[in-house]
Amino acid sequence: MARTTSTFRCAECGWQTTKWVGRCGECQAWGTVEEVGAVKPRTVAVAPIGTPAVPIGAIDVDTARARSTGIGELDRVLGGGIVPGAVVLLAGEPGIGKSTLLVEVAAKAAATHGRALYVTAEESAAQVHLRARRVGAIVDELLLVAETDLGTILGHIEQTQPGVLILDSVQTVASGELDAQPGSVTQIREVAASIIRVAKARGMATVLVGHVTKDGSIAGPRVLEHLVDVVLQLEGDRHTRLRLLRAAKNRYGAADEVGCFDLTDTGIIGIDDPSGLFVSGRGEPVDGTCLTMTMEGTRPLLAEVQALVASTQVPTPRRATSGLDNARVAMVLAVLERRGGVPLAARDVHAATVGGVRITEPAADLAIALAIAGAAANRALPAGHIAIGEVGLSGDVRRVPNLARRLSEAARLGITHAIVPPDAGTPPRGMTCIEVPDIRAALRMLIA
Repeated sequence: MARTTSTFRCAECGWQTTKWVGRCGECQAWGTVEEVGAVKPRTVAVAPIGTPAVPIGAIDVDTARARSTGIGELDRVLGGGIVPGAVVLLAGEPGIGKSTLLVEVAAKAAATHGRALYVTAEESAAQVHLRARRVGAIVDELLLVAETDLGTILGHIEQTQPGVLILDSVQTVASGELDAQPGSVTQIREVAASIIRVAKARGMATVLVGHVTKDGSIAGPRVLEHLVDVVLQLEGDRHTRLRLLRAAKNRYGAADEVGCFDLTDTGIIGIDDPSGLFVSGRGEPVDGTCLTMTMEGTRPLLAEVQALVASTQVPTPRRATSGLDNARVAMVLAVLERRGGVPLAARDVHAATVGGVRITEPAADLAIALAIAGAAANRALPAGHIAIGEVGLSGDVRRVPNLARRLSEAARLGITHAIVPPDAGTPPRGMTCIEVPDIRAALRMLIA
């Protein structure tokens, strides 16, 4: 008889070995290698057919149409709303506002689309009730249960038959059939697979809350993100009230949209026009500041870059950034000194954004350069000016995507002059475009 050999597979990357090891030999992850049983022959038996195959034109598409959640910014990120049977994974740091957002989503869904079930596996039912009362989410059709056992949760779903399920969180629920601790790779995979199977069979929209690790990634096996339909990340600084909701994966819409929320004492409120949140609102021009227009998905946002340049006595000057990409700021500093003639080698440079927004796209290079050069020379841009453009290593200023949309939004907000790359096109009404071919031409825009 053929000898059966047990194999072990990494839950993160799929690497296999014939013996158990504590650390994956491929991705170097700890505690992810698990036994998958003996090697079995390929499946050749014919299983009974449950649902026959039908022509693609006969498929009913009404069941896949999105329904509004009642929160406009969330609908924007989801692509119009949540689809019946879709499974959404919402992740974020502790205290960022995940539970506050979802209790409002559950209440609005219960009020408009039927019964909703909120399963809390981290807090007591009384704590969730107090939060719901604080944000005005007390609805008769919103059912609440505090449970951590997977089998019991499936029983509640069978009994109540909700149209929307909120599970907070997937890492704290465990199955009694498995001999593993809650939050382990085996438990997370089993809980997620069971909930997804029920959601697809019932057409039940489901939102799973996920924890994040210290580096910001979703805790648990990577397969969890592949199983769900939508992966959302709720981001924000604890010291500010601004929260940004991003879609890292979306099978029903674009994955580059972003929603803006304001976390208040009475709940989390969507912000339809957040452009004014990321500027300081001064009337007079100040050296070391420059406005730019960044794109968050398909939404242009007005943001302000600030810089401070100071002399230092240490051999290695300090380079500090907040809300900006360190690598791009370092590149802009090198271009300013080599191509623009701005002395920065023996001076500390601090660069930051206003309002907690994070800018990583190259379109902000020109604004960063003008802010740093203005701070170094004690010069400021005239009022009503904005800078949009990518700076190359040769000092040239390059075009960026969606320039027309950025300029239209800037004109709507009262910006009168835009410093842009060459061939920018026809400017919007009431705006003057100042085309600069290189960084030296852009620095001449600074006034004494």
